[in-house]
Amino acid sequence: MLDPRGYVNAHTHLYSGLVSLGMPAPEPAPGSFLEILDRIWWRLDRVLDAPTLRAAARYYIQDALLHGTSSLIDHHESPACIEGSLDVLADACQELGLRAVLCYGATERNRGRAEGEAGLAECRRFLRENDRPLVRGVVGLHASFTVGDDTLREAAELCREFDTVLHVHLAEDLADVEDARARGWPGPLERLLAFDCLPAGSILAHGVHLDAEQVAECARRGLWLVQNPRSNANNRVGHPRFFGADSLVALGTDGFPSSMPDEEAALFALPPQPTETEASRALRLSSGHRLIAERFGAEADRDDHARYEGSRCTELVVAGERVIGDAGLCRADAGAIVQEARTAAARLWSRMNELP
Repeated sequence: MLDPRGYVNAHTHLYSGLVSLGMPAPEPAPGSFLEILDRIWWRLDRVLDAPTLRAAARYYIQDALLHGTSSLIDHHESPACIEGSLDVLADACQELGLRAVLCYGATERNRGRAEGEAGLAECRRFLRENDRPLVRGVVGLHASFTVGDDTLREAAELCREFDTVLHVHLAEDLADVEDARARGWPGPLERLLAFDCLPAGSILAHGVHLDAEQVAECARRGLWLVQNPRSNANNRVGHPRFFGADSLVALGTDGFPSSMPDEEAALFALPPQPTETEASRALRLSSGHRLIAERFGAEADRDDHARYEGSRCTELVVAGERVIGDAGLCRADAGAIVQEARTAAARLWSRMNELP
């Protein structure tokens, strides 16, 4: 349904903004979720630098605003460009007028523990230094299966230090579950809870392979789950079966374009799950506003307004300032953003092709 306040995208990846501009297909084609990560997304994030990240973020944000997205929650990784990367994203959000919650998703998948420390250091730096009115920071981990116990302990300490929450991919694929079990835990949720990584309000993206009791445990602890139907279908990981039992469920795009009506349509195209009702599904899009209010305050979107012609957003006001008008983007040159994106994309694909 059309939201008069604008939409909230509760989980996405701004770094994916250039993908639609000719990203080469992997050869051979990936056959599993881990191969999709290894041959596509983990190759892409390894070649990001500050200029290409800026271009990707601005291109994605422009498109998000034009689709009526007033707020989004981003999960970022750029292993060769960690320090300062959240400032690049935050500056783009503040410049164009998008409200955002940012984190760096610490991981050990490339350089081990040192990489995990660097990712959490970037979260710490940003939490300490950011003063942009439209942007908040939280702590991030990529996923349980790409970090060791010491990184989990440090993430938990950082959440306590700044009285904030964690944003993490959880049980997106069975690989995450199998890894946690190999480490001696029933699943990744139990592992993160055991290390005290999940304060109330933490954001768990996907949750495809959580069972009914695990979803109920998330609800008891005040943890947000974010469903991403288009991405789950594209990655062939399945779909959550028990989210209807939890009222703290929002909708994200996981790097797909921030067209929330399209994401909602993909949600309603799924077969009904055991605990779902039409009413519980319908709440997922609007629940994003509750999630944003937890990070910005109860009046966060009081001065937001969106107007539509059909499904097209013709006016968007964020925090009392007009960011989309009849002529499109209000606070930057849309043509310059597109040109910057095309130039950056060509450089990015060239660097991806040079990777072994």
